[in-house]
Amino acid sequence: MRILVTGTTGQVGAAVARRFDAFATVIRADRAMLDLTAAPDRIAAALTRARPDIIINPAAYTAVDRAEDEPALAHQVNAVAPGIIARWAAAHRVPLVHVSTDYVFDGSGTTPWREDDPTGPVNVYGASKRAGEEAVAEAGGAHLIVRTSWVYAATGNNFFRTIARLAREREELRVVDDQIGSPTSAAFIADALAGMFRNRSDLPQAFTAARHVVHLAAGGETNWHAFAEAIVTGLISRGVPVTAQRVVPIPTAEYPTKARRPLNSRLDLTRLRGVFGVEPQPWQALLATELDSLLAQP
Repeated sequence: MRILVTGTTGQVGAAVARRFDAFATVIRADRAMLDLTAAPDRIAAALTRARPDIIINPAAYTAVDRAEDEPALAHQVNAVAPGIIARWAAAHRVPLVHVSTDYVFDGSGTTPWREDDPTGPVNVYGASKRAGEEAVAEAGGAHLIVRTSWVYAATGNNFFRTIARLAREREELRVVDDQIGSPTSAAFIADALAGMFRNRSDLPQAFTAARHVVHLAAGGETNWHAFAEAIVTGLISRGVPVTAQRVVPIPTAEYPTKARRPLNSRLDLTRLRGVFGVEPQPWQALLATELDSLLAQP
């Protein structure tokens, strides 16, 4: 089985490629091989040369604030390119897994978002990802849109690594406490996808059973402030010297950013369990594993 994975220099793409190496031939479609800003015929030609049996597309423009100043580029990478990939996949009968985000929702309310709830992105990044979902669905092939949230890893640029660094540099950290979600490690996303798809010959049927959309995130919920506290506490418990004496909770209003963030990023995981048999691991357990991975780095 030949699985093409996009964005393999990113957090999710790299984790997926490593995980699927165990049971498939992984085609690592980095930018040199598959440039998502290229013309449609060049993207299609690259896919034709690769001859994948399955495509997993985690590649995305993820700079949420910068997207406000670069809407055309965000739209190209997050909406136009996935549509091109989806149309090629549909024409060649290749199942496509497209990774999306909780940012397609407006963040209102306090209950977890279900897959069929109305979307309403509040920033350019979220709007571009929603447009990408629509383009993938409109292509008409066998596809699954996998929405996840608050992704982090022991590598790359993310909240987890930023807090781990600042905890060593600053006495006080100020972190918002009114945005609620579930921190989800890239490794867990990769493991869950592997469990969903390994040794399955009925991918199109499974995609249909999931109505082509599934939410994939860690179990439980927290806020960014409590997540930051857990990171600092985890470092201390592992003998890492930290400078931070206080992690101070603040409202979003006191931490203005160019792009609005949804306050409610909870995702309903019922379909993940029911259709694919994946039991979400608690976010605390995933954090512990990722802390160990971070500290094991040279």
